[in-house]
Amino acid sequence: MLALQGDVREHVAALTAVGALPVLVRRAEELEGLDGIVLPGGESTTMGRLLDLFGLLEPLRGLLKAGLPAYGTCAGMILLADEVVDGRPGQPLLGGLDVTVRRNAFGSQVDSFESDLDVAGVGTVHGVFIRAPWVERVGPGVEVLAQVGEHPVAVRQGNLLATSFHPELTDDARMHALFVRRLMRRAEGGQP
Repeated sequence: MLALQGDVREHVAALTAVGALPVLVRRAEELEGLDGIVLPGGESTTMGRLLDLFGLLEPLRGLLKAGLPAYGTCAGMILLADEVVDGRPGQPLLGGLDVTVRRNAFGSQVDSFESDLDVAGVGTVHGVFIRAPWVERVGPGVEVLAQVGEHPVAVRQGNLLATSFHPELTDDARMHALFVRRLMRRAEGGQP
């Protein structure tokens, strides 16, 4: 669990509820031995700067490129994207997810909303969207799991899962369970 900024406590509770043992990551040496990492919601430019400041940006990029599973929510989705629209110049990204994401796509804080979503492989999930991004371009290897209108808001590519909404702010831990199941299959030598 990346614990530099954002809704860390809520993710830890959701991960614990589905049987995972979260480890808080604030320094590069804490990346060793992880089965996967959750990148929480928060403020993507701040998180990118903190990743760089704490020496986590390059090591985490390398781990993701080597196949470390990751689940990013909201700002975490932005960090995982290969390209961001309306980002800050030079905004640090981890990349790896072949998508183009638009920051604050649904509007500002006052435009935040909640909506029930049909998530492939999960069912109906209540999505909490707070200054949320959406996906504008999906690469050929990316599976769209849920949409709001014509815009993807949950995607998966290999070991990477991303949602523009915050499932950790609800009592429903099924998105976290989806991620943990993939970690377990990988640990057992199965396909991601």
